[in-house]
Amino acid sequence: MLVLSRKAGQSILIGHNIEVKIIEVQGDQIKIGINAPKDISILRKELMDEVRKANRDAVVDGAGLSLEELSKILKVQG
Repeated sequence: MLVLSRKAGQSILIGHNIEVKIIEVQGDQIKIGINAPKDISILRKELMDEVRKANRDAVVDGAGLSLEELSKILKVQG
């Protein structure tokens, strides 16, 4: 992992087309701006981790269901 120190107003470049800019620093919070092509997904890691955990939990919780029970659940939700 590369660790850099930056001040408000300074940026780093990732490749030639992604810029991460430090917008503001207040105490322990940092506001950043990201300029990237529209085809690049930018996601908050903690949200992706929650989605992955929810998906794993759903698989484990649903493992004991019969196909009929699962079908009923999917019809109600879908």
